[in-house]
Amino acid sequence: MTKHVQLGKSELYVNPIGLGTNAVGGHNLYPNLDEEAGKDLVRTALNHGINFLDTAFIYGPERSEELIGEVMKEEGKRKEAILATKGAHKFVDGEVVMDNSPEFLTKSVEDSLKRLQTDYIDLYYIHFPDKDTLKAEAVGALSRLKEQGKIRAIGVSNFSLEQLKDANKDGYVDVFQGEYNLLQREAEKDLLPYVSEHNISFIPYFPLASGLLAGKYTEHMTFDDLRKNMPHFQGATFKDNLAKVDQVRKIADAKGTEVAHVVLAWYLTRDGVDAVIPGAKRADQVLNNLKTLDVSLTQAEIEEIDHIFR
Repeated sequence: MTKHVQLGKSELYVNPIGLGTNAVGGHNLYPNLDEEAGKDLVRTALNHGINFLDTAFIYGPERSEELIGEVMKEEGKRKEAILATKGAHKFVDGEVVMDNSPEFLTKSVEDSLKRLQTDYIDLYYIHFPDKDTLKAEAVGALSRLKEQGKIRAIGVSNFSLEQLKDANKDGYVDVFQGEYNLLQREAEKDLLPYVSEHNISFIPYFPLASGLLAGKYTEHMTFDDLRKNMPHFQGATFKDNLAKVDQVRKIADAKGTEVAHVVLAWYLTRDGVDAVIPGAKRADQVLNNLKTLDVSLTQAEIEEIDHIFR
C-alpha cells in the first residue's frame, strides 16, 4: 500500500505519483488525441492507486474536465479521487486573457463543478496571475468557496514569489504549482524555500522536461509539437542535455530501473516537493510512472544527480 502524503496544511492526502491530464481531451495542446484513450488513462490511474488527478479549464478547453467527469461517474470513484483543476483563462473576442477577479474565479469554479459532474473540487488553482487583481483578494474568493464546501484546498500556479506572498497573506494557500525540473532549477532560489517555510506543497510541472529527462530521446530526433520551440531541444543544448541524462542512466541501470523513475524519485527528496504529476498519453505509461515509488536513492546518489545538473 502506497503511503499517502499530505498536501500543505490541507486535508488532502495523495499518492505522491499523480497524473497530469493535459493529454486527456487537450485538443488545443496535442494534435490527434483519442478521447477514449484519454479516458483510459484516467481509469487506469484510478484503478491502480493513483488518486491525484491534475486538470484545467484550458486543457481542451473544457474537454479534459468533461472527460474526467465522465470517467468518475462511470467508475464510481469520486470519493477516492483527489481532483485538482485550474482557472484564470478567459476568452474575450477570440483572445485569451487572464482574470483573477473574485467574480470570474467564482464563476470558473461553478463551471468546473458542472463539467466534472461533482459538487466539490478537492484542489482549485488560480492557473496564471493577471495584471490587475490583488492576489490576496483572489485567494479570498477561493477561501469563501472553501467555506461553502465547493473546494477543499487552494492553490496558485505560475505566480512569482511576490505574487505568492500576496496570495498567502492570510495563510490560505495550500499548494503552489510551478515549472521545476533538473534543467529548470530557478525555483530552488526562492520559491522552494518559501513554500517549505510556510507549509505549502510545491507541485512541479514539466517534471520530465517534455520527455527529455525520461531518457528516451536520441540526438537525431526531431519534433513537430510544442517541443520544437523549447530551448532545451535546440542544437548543442539538446546534445548537452542528453549527455547529462546518460549520466543518470548509469544510476538507473545499476538499480534496474528507468531514467524517468530516478529523476521523479529525486524530486520527491526535495524539501517542499510532496508529489509529482507526470503526464501520459497511454495507459501503460501511467502504470510505468508508478514504478518511481520502488526507487530509493542514497544520499550519495541524490548529491550526484544534483551535481550533474548544477
